Amino acid sequence: MPYRKIFIIAEAGVNHNGCLKAAKKMVDVAVWAGADAVKFQTFKAENIVTSRAAKAAYQEETTGEGGTQIDMLKKLELEPGAYKELKRYCEFKGSMFLSTPFDLGSIDLLDGMGMGIYKIPSGELTNLPYLRKIGALKRKVIISTGMAYLREVADALVVLEVAGTKKKDITVLHCNTEYPTPYEDVNLRAMLTIKEAFDVGVGYSDHTLGIEISIAAAALGAEVIEKHFTLDRNMEGPDHRTSLEPAELKEMIDAIRNIEMAMGGKVKRTSPSETRNKDLMRKSIVAAEDIKKGEEFTAKNITVKRPGTGISPMKWDKVLGKKAKRDFGKDEIIKLS
Repeated sequence: MPYRKIFIIAEAGVNHNGCLKAAKKMVDVAVWAGADAVKFQTFKAENIVTSRAAKAAYQEETTGEGGTQIDMLKKLELEPGAYKELKRYCEFKGSMFLSTPFDLGSIDLLDGMGMGIYKIPSGELTNLPYLRKIGALKRKVIISTGMAYLREVADALVVLEVAGTKKKDITVLHCNTEYPTPYEDVNLRAMLTIKEAFDVGVGYSDHTLGIEISIAAAALGAEVIEKHFTLDRNMEGPDHRTSLEPAELKEMIDAIRNIEMAMGGKVKRTSPSETRNKDLMRKSIVAAEDIKKGEEFTAKNITVKRPGTGISPMKWDKVLGKKAKRDFGKDEIIKLS
């Protein structure tokens, strides 16, 4: 049965810890797990955060108190050439390379590499110069909406469209930016609100623990699902603890693939796999006792039993009162001609 394939992004993010070799291993894992794309993050720390900006609470919990965001981020940077190497490696492995740019220079870097889909992170949803620059590229755009009100999503979409990106090329991801996201804050139905409000493709960027919320998003109609993963949850770094390990990533993707097949179309009908059961499980009108030719069919001498190869019980009223055209033995399927 045909179905629409959900685009699954395995979010490597900065879980390579600034190591190209680890980043390539993450590509291997994502391909093995069945993801459609592997996504990294492209940035220069000094271009995205001030020297005094504090770390987020979850970053302090995972990397220790003290230090600044810029100190932490510098350790997670990759050199510009590393992204080109990762793109080549993804293509060699048969996967799509994606990377989220976090500053204007990084947009230029990725554009020069010919990246076809741009992922806008939640933190840039209100960054007008950034949105205009991406919109002017006229590529496909996936935009996360963590921390946002619906009106802010609307404003961002207007900027992208005015800059040149077509609405049909935009997918909006519902998202919560807390790591990990408490289940009570997921608000997954907001994804459907976004779809209804803007008539765009929608999806979900998942920062919860476990895999069930991504699976639920697939069942609700997500067209794109993004989920962080790591080689080892015990590695040092801000995002490892809330990321899936390789086996968990594969389990999630397998479940999503099963769900997208199971969703099917909107027509209620007999499926190919159950056709063989139809006659065995349904029932026909049969003789409840021996019936002689010329006898009238009554509620006493006919009944309903399997198999369903004869007259449907839905025609019961039409059979009552008719006369038998021949003899019928008990349990024999009734025929009117």
